[in-house]
Amino acid sequence: MLLLRRIAIALVLSCASLVPAWATPLLLVDRDTLQVLYAEDAGQPWHPASLTKLMTAYVAFEEIAKGTVTLETPVTLSKYALSQAPSRSGLKVDTSVSLEDALYILIVKSANDMAVAIAETIGGNEASFVAKMNDVAQRMGLTATHFVNSNGLHDPRQVTTARDLAILSLYIEQSFPQYMQMFRTSVVRINGQKLESQNEILTTFAGAIGMKTGYVCASGLNLVADVDRNGRRLMAVVLGGSSGRDRNERAAELLLKGLSGSASGTGQNVLTLANAVGAAPVDMRPNICGKGAAEYVKAQEAVFPMGLKGQPSYLTDTIAAVEHVATDLGRMRTGIVLPRPRPAHIPAFPVQDVAENTATEASLRPGLELAGNPGIPYPRPRPVFR
Repeated sequence: MLLLRRIAIALVLSCASLVPAWATPLLLVDRDTLQVLYAEDAGQPWHPASLTKLMTAYVAFEEIAKGTVTLETPVTLSKYALSQAPSRSGLKVDTSVSLEDALYILIVKSANDMAVAIAETIGGNEASFVAKMNDVAQRMGLTATHFVNSNGLHDPRQVTTARDLAILSLYIEQSFPQYMQMFRTSVVRINGQKLESQNEILTTFAGAIGMKTGYVCASGLNLVADVDRNGRRLMAVVLGGSSGRDRNERAAELLLKGLSGSASGTGQNVLTLANAVGAAPVDMRPNICGKGAAEYVKAQEAVFPMGLKGQPSYLTDTIAAVEHVATDLGRMRTGIVLPRPRPAHIPAFPVQDVAENTATEASLRPGLELAGNPGIPYPRPRPVFR
C-alpha cells in the first residue's frame, strides 16, 4: 500500500514538473510500553517549526522544579520578543503575565513573542536559554536534534526527527504530568482576546489530550498528538503535511489504526529507533510555499483525500473546548515586583489546583467565595501598574 501511494504521488508530481518530497515522517507509539506501532522515515532530520516550543516548555518546567522560577514569576515582553514574526500574543511591549499564563499562551496560541519572553525571563537572554534547550536534548538522547531559537521560526540549523519529538513529548508527560492540562487547552482568553489553538484534533477526536502543532514553509505542517481512549495511550507524530487537513487526518488515521490493533507493532522501542544522524533535513519550501505549491497540494489530495469536501473524515467527534483565562499584569515599573502577595483573607489555590480554575474568569471553584462578598469571581484580575 505504501509503495502504491508513493508511485501515485510520483506520477502526479512528475506531470506537474515537481520533485517529490519522499520523506513524510510518520510515527505511532504506545505511550505505556514505548513500542513503535508504525514508523515511516521517523529518523529523517526535519525542521521542527513550532514543535520547538515543546522543548521551550520542558525547560521552563525543569526550571520551575529547580526553584529558579515559579508559576508566578512575571514574564515581560521585550521589544526583541515583540519583533518576532507571527503568531503573536497580542500583548504590548513591557507588559507582563505570570509564567503560568505565559506557558498557556505559548502552547495554545504558539506565540513566538511569548517563547522569546519566556527564554529571556529564564535564561537572561534567548541564547542562554537555547543552550539549556540543547543541554536537555543531549541528556534525553535526542541525537538528531539541535536548537537555534526558542520559538521554531525557520533557521536551517534547527532540526529534529519524529523519533526525537516523540521522546521529548514522552519526557514531558512522564516528568511533569501536572502541566499536561496546558496541552489539553485549546483556548486562552486575555484582554478580551480569544487565542485559539491550531490543533483541531483536540476538539474533533475523542480522547485527544495534546500535544502541539507547527508550521513553517521549510517544514510543512507538523503535529504531535496524544490520545487516551479505551485504556490505550497512544502518540502520533506527523511531519511535512501539505495542509492542516492533511496533517490532522493522517494523525487520526494512525491513531485509529493503533486503537483498532491494525497497527500492531514493529518490534522496536522508540528509544532505540535509529536516527539518520548527519543527514540533511528535507526542505519542503518549494512544495509548500513555492510556485508549484498548488500542484503539490493537489497531488497530495489525490492520494489522501480524507476530510476533503464530499469525502469521509476521521475527525468527526465534537469535544468541548478547554479554556484558560490569563491576566495581563500591565506594564512593569522598575523596582516593583509583581505579582504582589494577596491579602491574607483571600484563599489561594494550591499549585496542583491551578488547572482547575480555567473555565472562565467569572467561574468559582466550588466552596471558594470571598467572605462577605458571595458571587465575586476569584481570582480577581490584578491591578494594572503603569
